[in-house]
Amino acid sequence: MLTSDKLLADLKLLHPKLIDLSLGRIERLLEKLGDPHKRLPPVIHIAGTNGKGSTTAFMKAMLSAAGLRVHVYTSPHLVRFHERIELSGSDGISRPIGEEQLVDVLTRTQAVNDGDDITQFEITTAAAFLAYAETPADVLLLEVGLGGRLDATNVIDRPALTVITPISLDHAEKLGATIGKIAAEKAGILKRGVTCVVAQQTDEGLDVIRQTAARVGANLVIWGQDFDAFEQNGRLVVQTETHVLDLPLPALVGRHQIVNAGTAVAAALQLDELLQNEAAIERGLTTAKWPARMQRLDSGPLPDLLGRGSELWLDGGHNPSAGIALAQTLADLEERASKPLYIVCGMMGLKDAAGFLSPFRGIARHIVTVPIPGAHEAPFTPDALADVAHRVDLSAESAVDIESALKRIELLDGAPKRVLICGSLYLAGHVLARQEGVEVQGN
Repeated sequence: MLTSDKLLADLKLLHPKLIDLSLGRIERLLEKLGDPHKRLPPVIHIAGTNGKGSTTAFMKAMLSAAGLRVHVYTSPHLVRFHERIELSGSDGISRPIGEEQLVDVLTRTQAVNDGDDITQFEITTAAAFLAYAETPADVLLLEVGLGGRLDATNVIDRPALTVITPISLDHAEKLGATIGKIAAEKAGILKRGVTCVVAQQTDEGLDVIRQTAARVGANLVIWGQDFDAFEQNGRLVVQTETHVLDLPLPALVGRHQIVNAGTAVAAALQLDELLQNEAAIERGLTTAKWPARMQRLDSGPLPDLLGRGSELWLDGGHNPSAGIALAQTLADLEERASKPLYIVCGMMGLKDAAGFLSPFRGIARHIVTVPIPGAHEAPFTPDALADVAHRVDLSAESAVDIESALKRIELLDGAPKRVLICGSLYLAGHVLARQEGVEVQGN
């Protein structure tokens, strides 16, 4: 029987590169499919380096709390490819696409493509548009895959709203080696007459976004100018020119989630369905879920390897800005409940490992580096990543896998401790798969 595993493996062979940013190939395929991207529910298009997924999760929860049917497109997946394509059901609950429907849209898209040159991300994005066009919903939260300007999702001519989350250095080999160059790619989702909510940015990034908006005729709602968000007395305060909202703190852990939650609230206030519905905004903030973003693993085979009273956390952060945010979050946790911190880390080879690990200096007692099984590109070997950690003055050693790393940490320190597994979303996916006792579906 045909499976999504087999189809996805076949689709990966249609182009020699996993990533080759272009719009021409997907535009040709969508035309052959009957332009499903022109038959979508209103689209909220979300780009950025950090916080895309969390901001999307907050918005999904808010819109769902308001009674809207919400489709969601994200990438990469953690365990199963189906996670990327969430469809609203007849009960209004968004769920990952089912195997039968995924096989159907992939098969139909593959047939229409007829062996033409196209990347796996492009052809699966076209298949996702087919699923969204054929399943009723009120809104589609569409997360950019990489960059923005030439990303396969950027075929939507007239989104209802766009959002740009914080921009930092990542994927420099594809997007450029400066914040300005990366911001230019992200700002490629701006459209004439469409409002873009812009999260906290560096001056360099914001300047580029402003210039792009002026050129294309987009409206900007900017953090620090048109809205602000901050924690005050254990609450989240969001201020705009017309609103002051006193809200509960977001469900997702970490100070950086104040930025993501505040951006999501500012975006919600641009939508008629949420403008006067503070109850839905509150409910969304407190019920949002986004796996592998400072996720506490309380039970299962991996937490069971640690002694009584220890904590195991998981985060997919993998660039210098994420390292800073994680270090701050862990410092905050230490202030509330003091425990020695140990880190298990695996990273992809093109990432700035030194930039990611440096913020943990003085916070982490020891780091154990691990491989990333089945990675689509070359990861750091554990020994090479441990060498990077040593170069930034961190105590480190390597291990053959996650289980060995956790056992080693337990041998080093039998007292209650705090352990963070981090460095890669692909590693995070393997952790969650091991927790669930399943195999990761290839990215």
